[in-house]
Amino acid sequence: MAKETREFQAETQELLNLMINSIYTNKEIFLRELISNASDAIDKVHFASLTNSSLLGDDTEYQIFLIPDKNSHTLTISDNGIGMTRDEVTENIGTIAKSGTKAFLEQLKQTKEDGNIGEDLIGQFGVGFYSAFMAADKVTILTKKAGEDTATRWESTGDGSYTIEDAEKENRGTSITLSLKEEFYKDGAELDLTDTYALQDLVKKYSDYVRYPIKMNFTTEETPKDEEGKPIKDAEKIKKTELRTLNSMQPLWTKNKSELKDEDYNEFFKQQFHEWEAPMEIFHTKAEGNVTYTALLAIPAHAPFNLYHTNYEPGVSLYSRHVFIMDKCKDLLPDYLGFIKGLVDSPDLSLNISRELLQQSSELKTIGRAIEKNILKTLERNLKNKREAYEKFWNEYGKSLKIGIYNSMYTGSDTIDKLKNLLLFKSSKEGKLVSLKEYVERMPESQKKIYYATAKDEGTIEKLPQMELLRDKGIEVLYLLDNVDEFAIEAIREYEGKSFHSISRGDLDLGDAESEEVKKETEEIQKTNDDLLKDIKETLGDKVAEVKISNRLKSSAVCLVTDEAGPSLAMEKTFADMENPFFKARRILEINPHHDLFGRLKAIYKEGKESEDFKDYCDLLYTQALIIEGILPENPVDFANKVAKLMAK
Repeated sequence: MAKETREFQAETQELLNLMINSIYTNKEIFLRELISNASDAIDKVHFASLTNSSLLGDDTEYQIFLIPDKNSHTLTISDNGIGMTRDEVTENIGTIAKSGTKAFLEQLKQTKEDGNIGEDLIGQFGVGFYSAFMAADKVTILTKKAGEDTATRWESTGDGSYTIEDAEKENRGTSITLSLKEEFYKDGAELDLTDTYALQDLVKKYSDYVRYPIKMNFTTEETPKDEEGKPIKDAEKIKKTELRTLNSMQPLWTKNKSELKDEDYNEFFKQQFHEWEAPMEIFHTKAEGNVTYTALLAIPAHAPFNLYHTNYEPGVSLYSRHVFIMDKCKDLLPDYLGFIKGLVDSPDLSLNISRELLQQSSELKTIGRAIEKNILKTLERNLKNKREAYEKFWNEYGKSLKIGIYNSMYTGSDTIDKLKNLLLFKSSKEGKLVSLKEYVERMPESQKKIYYATAKDEGTIEKLPQMELLRDKGIEVLYLLDNVDEFAIEAIREYEGKSFHSISRGDLDLGDAESEEVKKETEEIQKTNDDLLKDIKETLGDKVAEVKISNRLKSSAVCLVTDEAGPSLAMEKTFADMENPFFKARRILEINPHHDLFGRLKAIYKEGKESEDFKDYCDLLYTQALIIEGILPENPVDFANKVAKLMAK
């Protein structure tokens, strides 16, 4: 049949531009698409040969070849797959023209609205093949259908038309030759597609696990050697050509877990994800049903140094039928599992759509929910049965879970219910890590609240004057040592009907009869000294919101607390570090009525609230309370002078 020139629909050029600029932001992935198409073609001939073995003839070794040519500035991708007839070339390669821009745009819009990109748009619109025009000024196809005698040549510059004609080809299969754009072969090109080593890297990155061998010839030069094996000086170098297979072809994750050893997994993660140590946990799962997928994931032995920095990029690699889609899919797992490394391979994920659309797909969301559930169940089992291993995990990644709980206040998710049982905190009981469940199970029956204290370290908490009473009563206190801890506790609000209570917030209600008596006594002392307390508040001004008699102090003279509403002092410090001066705690100065200093203060007060001694005492008590909380005095020099003045009396 004679050579024909055929016109695409008028919108084809617009469609190509849309595809190149909007769907594919990374031009190098055209090679992935063409190799994937070649693999599919081999799949088809293999399937057809099961009932018609004559289709293969003597060509029974399935393979894909890459043939770069520096002289002609071309790159050829060749396979011995099913091949195409002339009519199939017209139908399959011209699908974009047949479908047209309008239909393509409608399909994109529909999949975006549905959040379902399960349909294979490559098959519908030929988008995968046409990605070749991102790198080529001209594309030539030479193809021969298995079992047919005549081959077909198709050629186009992507300008809205193509030529098609009968041709000669010895074997079945398809060869696609790209006449490369100058930017892909010129000297100093960022990506030289005529360079064998550059192509090798691309295959390793995108198509390493394609099931058929991807081969390419490498030419090297060697200096001849004499009989003793020494290089011969000034001898002309000998060129050698070596055929290499570029891909591994056997994805580890496709094997049964029974076939694999820990060493296999460890080596895989070291090589694939640049880990230096064996992971602390491996997740290798396969699922079939509404969505089919295989996941091979790991918790690295150590958290990356920038895990909590803004420049950290979480995400799991995605594959479809062992073909690489993207490196860091941020939307597969929630942020609090951003430390998870690994990959997901699913035939239900589409290869050809942008990250933005892919990450909206319902299939991806279904896979993500299943994986999240599996990871959390494993962590729960480890907490119960492998305590030492779980505590190691917690020390590395516990902060991520706490941040996840805090962020749930804004996302409105059910993250709190998923994560609250996984939390661990140091406690005043033996200084060990304790879960909320363990804390509640050993609470005295009379105790109605879960008590906690915040500080930078355990030693600081243990020295807090607020701790003395609870220690004497044997009440366990959780130590919140991380900036995010109290925010997470505030988000949870209560656990198994028990509310959380900071030992430095509000009234310290311990729920026993003795506490009720102390509370009544404190209220009486408060009334008796109402004028004194008001004048102390007036003297301190806006440094404190209130001055009151304390029912929580034993040997200490004063302490600073905050009311139940609003930020705590620890929260205030955190926001101060973030340079947010408007997030202020409502400070309450509590005074121990049984301390000698209180008696001295009352005596000085009788001399008049305007006296310098009274003002100095008020300021010194407040500054003392600041120091106890680890807050620097507002004026250290003034504080030192007042202490010296009182000591000299």
